[in-house]
Amino acid sequence: MEKKRNYSRELEGLIAGLGDTAPKLLLHACCAPCSSAVLEYLAPHFRVYLLYYNPNIAPQEEYEKRLNELRRLLRELPLPRPVELLPCEYRGEEFAQMAQGLEAEPEGGARCMACYRLRLREAALAARDHGMDYFTTTLSISPLKNAGALNRIGEELAAEFGVRHLPADFKKREGYKRSILLSRQYGLYRQDYCGCVYSKVQRDRRREERNEEIASDS
Repeated sequence: MEKKRNYSRELEGLIAGLGDTAPKLLLHACCAPCSSAVLEYLAPHFRVYLLYYNPNIAPQEEYEKRLNELRRLLRELPLPRPVELLPCEYRGEEFAQMAQGLEAEPEGGARCMACYRLRLREAALAARDHGMDYFTTTLSISPLKNAGALNRIGEELAAEFGVRHLPADFKKREGYKRSILLSRQYGLYRQDYCGCVYSKVQRDRRREERNEEIASDS
């Protein structure tokens, strides 16, 4: 049986070996709250470039709202070196095309795996084109995201595009808890659904169920 990898410990070891160097890192950012603790952790060791490529987010107004919060975070969060936000237009049609045939999949299933790959592929491509040393994503800070799958996909794309994947499980070392504290400190907008129309439907269904429970108890 293959031993389960500790991606957080792997990252700690990699950072310990950097010495005085500061490699260029392409960090795929899903939103400001998740990016907060990740940036705080990585910026002292890497020259970070953020890529906000999230075609899964709908509607576009939600996409823009999360992007604006990310821009505000970069202005307000004190970091040891500047972090550049790479331009990326909204391309919702790419997620819609990817999700065809996977509409009925549950959260965390095949549709989510395909979404991970879609976004990480764009990150790997951008990392290669911008001459980065590494790429990774903030997604693993969420307890709802599969860190093992994210790292496996990242490593496959690293081999395909010839740029190193940074192993990570940012929820470890109380990373998720730190992201909540920073979100409160900076008053960041914390969305209550992943972003796609399918997760929004599930969010709305949970709300309806809670309202029905409250009504039945009153």
